[in-house]
Amino acid sequence: MRSSSICKAAFVAGFGALSSIVVSVPAQAQWAVYDGAAHVQTVLIAARELQQVNQQAQSLLNEATMLENQARNLANLPLSVLAPLEQSIQQTEQIVGQAQGLSYNLTSIDQAFTQTYPQALASPSSAAQMTTDAQARWQNARGAYQDGLRVQTGAVQNLDATRSQIDSLVTSSQAAAGALQAAQSGNQLTALQTRQIADLTAVTAAMARAQALEGARQVEAEEQARAQMAAFLNYGTGYTPGAAQMFH
Repeated sequence: MRSSSICKAAFVAGFGALSSIVVSVPAQAQWAVYDGAAHVQTVLIAARELQQVNQQAQSLLNEATMLENQARNLANLPLSVLAPLEQSIQQTEQIVGQAQGLSYNLTSIDQAFTQTYPQALASPSSAAQMTTDAQARWQNARGAYQDGLRVQTGAVQNLDATRSQIDSLVTSSQAAAGALQAAQSGNQLTALQTRQIADLTAVTAAMARAQALEGARQVEAEEQARAQMAAFLNYGTGYTPGAAQMFH
C-alpha cells in the first residue's frame, strides 16, 4: 500500500514538471496554417496570366509575319528591261524616220503625187524631163525597198536581245518574293510583246510603202506611155499639096 502511494506521488510530480515546461513556451509563437483554397486560387491566377502572355506573344509573332509578308509583296523587282526596250523602239523609229525619197509625211506625199506622179499627162514633156521624172520615180521605189529591208534587219537584230530578256524575266518571275515582283515581271513581259508588235508594225508599214511606190511607178509609166503614144498619133493634117513655080 505504501509503494502505491509512492508511485502516485511520483506521477503527479512528473506531470507538474511537464506542465511547467509547456507553459514556458513564449506567448507570441503561432502555428502555421495551410489554406488549400487560397493556394488553388493563386495557381489559377498565375495560369491565366501565363496564357495571356502567350497569346500576346503569338499576336506579336503574327504581326511580325504579316509585316514581313507585306514587305515582300511591296519589294520591287531587281530586274528591269524597260530601258533597253525603249532604246530598241527608238532605234526602230530612227530607221523608219530615215526613209529615202518619199517620207512618211502627208504633205510631202501629196506634193510628190502632184508633181512626180501626176494623175494624167495632157501632153508629153520633153525627153529630158520625162527621163528625169522616170528616174525620180524609180529611185523612190528602189529606196523604199531598201528602207523596208533596213527595218526588217533591225527587227531581226532585236530577236536575240528579246530572247535573253524574256529568259531573265521568266526566271525573275518564278523566283519572285512577293506579289509586286510577280506583277512587275508580268508587266515587263507585256512590254516586250508590245515592242515585238511595234517592230512588226514598222516592217509591215515599210514593205507596204515599197509596194505602194512601185505600184505608183508602174501606173505612172503606163500613163506616160499613153501620152507619148497619143502625141505620136496626133501628127496634124499631114502633107498639103500646093502650086509650085519652077521657072520665071
